[in-house]
Amino acid sequence: MLADRTTLNQFLIEQRRDHPEATGDLNALINNVALACKAIAKRVAYGGIDNVLGPTTTTNIQGEKQQKLDVLANGLFLRANEWGGHLAGMVSEEMDVPFVIPTRFPKGRYLLVFDPLDGSSNIDVNVSVGSIFSILRATTPGGDAAAADFLQSGSKQVCAGYAIYGPSTMLVITVGTGTHGFTLDPQLGEFILTHPALSIPAAAGEFAINASNSRFWEPAVKRYVDECLAGRSGPRDKDFNMRWIASLVAETHRILVRGGVFLYPRDNKEPAKAGRLRLLYEANPMALIVEQAGGLASTGRERILEISPNGLHQRVPLIFGARDEVERIEAYHCEHNLADYDAPLFGTRGLFRATA
Repeated sequence: MLADRTTLNQFLIEQRRDHPEATGDLNALINNVALACKAIAKRVAYGGIDNVLGPTTTTNIQGEKQQKLDVLANGLFLRANEWGGHLAGMVSEEMDVPFVIPTRFPKGRYLLVFDPLDGSSNIDVNVSVGSIFSILRATTPGGDAAAADFLQSGSKQVCAGYAIYGPSTMLVITVGTGTHGFTLDPQLGEFILTHPALSIPAAAGEFAINASNSRFWEPAVKRYVDECLAGRSGPRDKDFNMRWIASLVAETHRILVRGGVFLYPRDNKEPAKAGRLRLLYEANPMALIVEQAGGLASTGRERILEISPNGLHQRVPLIFGARDEVERIEAYHCEHNLADYDAPLFGTRGLFRATA
């Protein structure tokens, strides 16, 4: 039955053969993360049947109302990974401080960083959600991890991945040898390699951005979006489609499979915030996944994977996807972000002006 199929565990074992010095701890940890994702997929699938939809009465460290599945998914990640002896600590978007491995379990040489349920605002309307994770090396293997130990640049990740809970459940990971997608076979309970060596085309015909924030965008972003919207009659001489799902996992998955570019740029809606997405739990793992698939990930001003984190819940702008498009957006930040940009498509004399 599996003669012509590669399971996640087989894939990891084959990867390990290229590193004779490896102990197998990383493989075991990834399999534990996959187990957590399977458990979450099941709870998401049951939805209202199990009464797990809707908000709780609590908020997370971000000040956001927690959904019931946020809390449930966070607990499943902790329970699936605390016991294995592979971790010195864990931290998630839903926790104020790092999770300390219980004293009854051995400590390991890795750190696990995760967003247990990305896109939870979409849960009640049955739109795809997912989980995001990142694995780092522990600063003090075998000991309890401190908060500062997690503040490593994204380039130091040894593994990053996400699970997407959609029509099928998929796990997409990179261990530094490309980005690979696995689909959960519900009968076998195994993740099967279905999308080896995913590759993002350098050019794009789609872009994703929340256009309701257009009045707050910086000049560079306004120019880029205006040029895309102008289509064949504009300076790009091609038509673009616009997408927006409001689920980072779903946006990333579409770009990995179909191409495109995603923008959640810095804006002046809340000037005190440098960006909206969390560096450790969202931007870093997605940046590694995207770059291993041939794309780029940037704030518009610097490469995501080169940022030195200054806090567990630091937020950053995030622009990623097709290499040519990200490079163009970065160039616009350098060339056209010093002065106000007159947005012709949205101005009173523009393409969308009101008619008398």
